Amino acid sequence: MRWIGVVMAGIGADRAEAEGMTRRGYEMPPYAVQGVEGAREVRDYRPRVVAEVTVRGDRRAAVNTGFGLLAGYIFGGSDGGGKIAMTVPVEQQNQGHGLWVVRFTMPAAAVAAGLPTPRDGRIVLREAPAARMVVEGFSGMPEGEDMAARAAGLKAWAEGRGLQVVGGPVYAFYDAPWTPAAARLNEVAWEVR
Repeated sequence: MRWIGVVMAGIGADRAEAEGMTRRGYEMPPYAVQGVEGAREVRDYRPRVVAEVTVRGDRRAAVNTGFGLLAGYIFGGSDGGGKIAMTVPVEQQNQGHGLWVVRFTMPAAAVAAGLPTPRDGRIVLREAPAARMVVEGFSGMPEGEDMAARAAGLKAWAEGRGLQVVGGPVYAFYDAPWTPAAARLNEVAWEVR
């Protein structure tokens, strides 16, 4: 990929493996960084198991509702009543017509042990396939217009480098609502080929 301005130094010319990554003590899905240009990265994500729910509403209301439903599942709202560790990020993807998918990645240990069935039938457990994503991280409060503008800019950037955008955008939120805006990590991402 000749367009990549910076290759992760000291960890291999073709990829950097993010194994066992965490943010503030919360497990993150593993990925390999294929290249970096400023605040943008090309990442290869492995297959992973996710819990997701589709909700209707504006972006902010949908992520709040979806988070509540998924948190209910991991904090004991399952057939066995057992708890599952929280992970980051909380992901959100627009499905059109006011519908949003909100998703948590399930922690590796819980997947290995066998995930309990959610009591709430709106929650779906599924395997998300491996994916190559272009990602832009930023701090601040994630507002709708800013998120849409960032998504459009990232898509244009990817296409300008010959990458075919095949899905997205996906919005990712890593920090609790009480985290100061300057300390937050948010991301916007597109799946590419």
